[in-house]
Amino acid sequence: MARGTLTGQLAAMGFADTERARELLTMDLGLDPDGDDAWLVEALATAADPDLALATLARLAPDPELTAALRSDPGLRDRLVTVLGVSAALGDHLVRHPADWRVLAGPGALARPSAADLRAGLLTAVGADPGVPEPVADRARIGGRDPATELRPAYRRRLLHLAARDLTGADPLGLVMAELADLATAALAAALAIARAGLPPGAAPCRLAVIAMGKGGGRELNYASDVDVIFVAAPAAPGGTGADPETAGLRAATALASGMIRVCSQSTAEGALFPVDPNLRPEGRNGPLVRTVASHRAYYERWAKTWEFQALLKARLAAGDAGLAAEYLATVGPMVWQAAQRPDFVAEVQAMRRRVLSSLPADEAGRELKLGPGGLRDIEFAVQLLQLVHGRTDETLRVAGTLEALAALAAGGYVGRADAASLASAYAFLRGVEHLLQLRRLRRTHTLPEDRAVLRQVGRALRRMRPGPGEAGPGGADQPEQPRRADPAAELLEQWRRHAGQARQLHEKLFYRPLLDAVARLPGEAVRLTPADAMVRLQALGYADPAGALRHIEALSSGVARKAAIQRTLLPVLLGWFADAPLPDAGLLAFRQVSEALGDSPWYLRLLRDNTLVAQRMARVLASSRYATGLLLRAPEAVAMLADTAELALRPAEPLLAEALAAVGRHPEAQDAVRAVLAIRRREVLRTAMAWVLGLASAQDRGEALTVVAGVTVAAALEAAVAEAEKASGAPLPTRMAVIAMGRFGGREMGFASDADVMFVHDPLPGEPEEAASRAAHTVAERLRALLARSGPDPALQIDAGLRPEGRQGPLVRTLASYQAYYRRWSVPWEAQALLRAAFVAGDAGLGAAFIAMADEIRYPDGGIAEDSVREIRRIKARVEAERMPRGKDPALNVKLGPGGLADVEWVAQLLQLRHACAVPGLRTTRTLAALQAASAAGLVSGADTAVLTDAWQLAARIRDGVMLMRGRGSDALPSAAAELAIVARLLGYPPDGAQQLAEDWRRASRHARSATERLFYG
Repeated sequence: MARGTLTGQLAAMGFADTERARELLTMDLGLDPDGDDAWLVEALATAADPDLALATLARLAPDPELTAALRSDPGLRDRLVTVLGVSAALGDHLVRHPADWRVLAGPGALARPSAADLRAGLLTAVGADPGVPEPVADRARIGGRDPATELRPAYRRRLLHLAARDLTGADPLGLVMAELADLATAALAAALAIARAGLPPGAAPCRLAVIAMGKGGGRELNYASDVDVIFVAAPAAPGGTGADPETAGLRAATALASGMIRVCSQSTAEGALFPVDPNLRPEGRNGPLVRTVASHRAYYERWAKTWEFQALLKARLAAGDAGLAAEYLATVGPMVWQAAQRPDFVAEVQAMRRRVLSSLPADEAGRELKLGPGGLRDIEFAVQLLQLVHGRTDETLRVAGTLEALAALAAGGYVGRADAASLASAYAFLRGVEHLLQLRRLRRTHTLPEDRAVLRQVGRALRRMRPGPGEAGPGGADQPEQPRRADPAAELLEQWRRHAGQARQLHEKLFYRPLLDAVARLPGEAVRLTPADAMVRLQALGYADPAGALRHIEALSSGVARKAAIQRTLLPVLLGWFADAPLPDAGLLAFRQVSEALGDSPWYLRLLRDNTLVAQRMARVLASSRYATGLLLRAPEAVAMLADTAELALRPAEPLLAEALAAVGRHPEAQDAVRAVLAIRRREVLRTAMAWVLGLASAQDRGEALTVVAGVTVAAALEAAVAEAEKASGAPLPTRMAVIAMGRFGGREMGFASDADVMFVHDPLPGEPEEAASRAAHTVAERLRALLARSGPDPALQIDAGLRPEGRQGPLVRTLASYQAYYRRWSVPWEAQALLRAAFVAGDAGLGAAFIAMADEIRYPDGGIAEDSVREIRRIKARVEAERMPRGKDPALNVKLGPGGLADVEWVAQLLQLRHACAVPGLRTTRTLAALQAASAAGLVSGADTAVLTDAWQLAARIRDGVMLMRGRGSDALPSAAAELAIVARLLGYPPDGAQQLAEDWRRASRHARSATERLFYG
């Protein structure tokens, strides 16, 4: 065959570096690829990576016996080429130990060793007697060679034997994982024998049990895993050393445990074995390496977290003293099944999963087989959670392996059989791919590579491991035949997307869908979750009233009507979203109420079914905010706003005002007109509240939106009140009127609990008596306040005119001239301070502009306010701090009046404005943060102090909003009740366990802000 023809044929057979392959075949190996040795080239071409298989084969020492065996034994040829085409690490082992190819030949190549066989083989390899209770390694029995060095090739020889059966599809995944775990525990026993040989003479006798944890304990180990263990120790007998027997025994046991870890992890001429990780022990790496059973019991009874009980699900004896291990397991076992009754169980479970996801780099999360969404950890975590919840009363669930537990959950009706089978298939696929990635170098990796060539090799290898139809998959289900693609990489990626997609639905499949089966009473699986078990599960998942939740589920999903069928599709997903939110019970109840109100609307359920984003947003809103939920229940059709993010954005004032004025024009009666205006306000406040809860609106957006809608509401109500007055008198109003926004209203900083602070000003029309004009203006102002304060189907808007001259003792409405006279002659410093927030909002624009021009003279006086006025403002501030703080309440928790709260920041900004706005135009603003920024730009405040004050003010404002959204009523205090604090924290974007972090953030922010206030305000 010509050279070009051979090269082309090699390329067609899958070799990437054809020139190198030709050289290896014809020169290094001296083969005739076109003649007697064509069989070997054809075999190499079947490897996942033909180039790797050929290169490794060429590195093996010439062996006529191997060549003859490869020619005569197709099974050997298949197994050897398959291993060499996947694992460079096992190829390296064969290069160092060329005789080990024999474990792949003959009938023994397919024999599965027992755990006892593996233990005996590795103990013998280190010169220990496997027949004695405490084997000790002995160099003399292995020709003086180093036992630790001898352990490594013996371990890898067994690994080679297993990998060949695995990669050729001879053994299913479950048996492969179990044998890997048995091989690891055999290696631990051998390492412990070596450690015993290394104890110094005179060491105290001790008992040591090595407890396998994690995947090793569950007999579902990887090819390149850390091996998780816990050590349990006891003195062998009292006395004997002159020291305290327990102390001496624990010292010896610690030396044994440390020695065992060192044997496994230390590097030798044959490399390392595997890392041994003892950090699942009590107190982790900060705790003692070994403990007695009594010490373990004390820790788990008092200090252990939920994840530590979850880890104990897989605990089993690995090596050492079997009696001591049995005592330990009998002690901790019952505690495991009480973990779901712990007060913090739900919060800790949510926090565990969140910590795993947050630790992933963003660019790897979508390719992570283990830790990514829908990955191996997700499946294992969910299965273990169900075991903890239901295993307390059902001992059939007390199994260690994930696939075994899935099968038990399905058999008991805790999970649907079809869902269990699909998740088991996804788990098997993910583990298979993980094994192939790890086998290449025998290194830990869980990330699907981006290199197309590597993906192609993994895809080819996966075809050999899972050859197609009729293979019994995990859980015993035959796997359907999959169509073969021309490109193995494309096939692999398609399978990855399909299985990962199934696994991402696992919370729906495992946790919530069976709840519907428990109450729906529809034909289906013979075995289903009982109502009692359903309530146990709901409670474990975070529902405080599981019986009530089950009633809601039943009411929504029972029956054969179309809407019940759609609800059965929606509820498994919605229940999970409710459980992930702060108020799951309230969310489910509100969803039922909305669904019943809109049940006959054809668009409602269709919208939720067809638009996942709407359903998810609705669940978040209903289960997070009583305030938003209350607004939504007044007009449930507003749920349609959730379909479009643009619908949740701030709406400009002009179109809103036009809509409100049009509503006033359609209603001849003022009461009806304002009712329509308040309905518009309710809709807009709901829009803003939903955007806030969903993280689509900043604090500035919220303040602007609520100020705009309040201004529109006041303007439209003024229009209605004027029209009513004119209708009653039969004549035009004898005066011009304007409404001036004050406080947070004027500062465009309104919160969800804010009233509308205003002042009313009027100016009699030419020729009209001032007394009559004043009476008319007063009538309009009082009517406006009454109309907006009326109770009705929509929330009222309270109008507070308490900041007017002379406060509540002064007239409600004044003429512009009266305001000018008062402020120029009688006003006190706090009234000039109040005018800093004054802004025209409604009525006659010319009159409003004239009022603001007058206010500018008072609030921005030439040269700034006098020093005696500064002292007076400081005195008033100190008096407010002393007298207005609620009695019996912790001032540090008051985010408005407490140290470092809103008042501190605002008084600092306002004093700077009163003193310097005459010279610094940027300070002439009604907004607190804008004033601080202007002061900083002018060098009046340092950048650091500006940042501190801004952070405290923003956090305080967000806390007030969070409390209002949570309770549906306002408060200035950070909640002291743990449950309420947790809800507010979630609303502010903190994780489920972030309540204390919020409290700490507020303490720190307010402390720094108070320090700045002391310097900048009090001097």
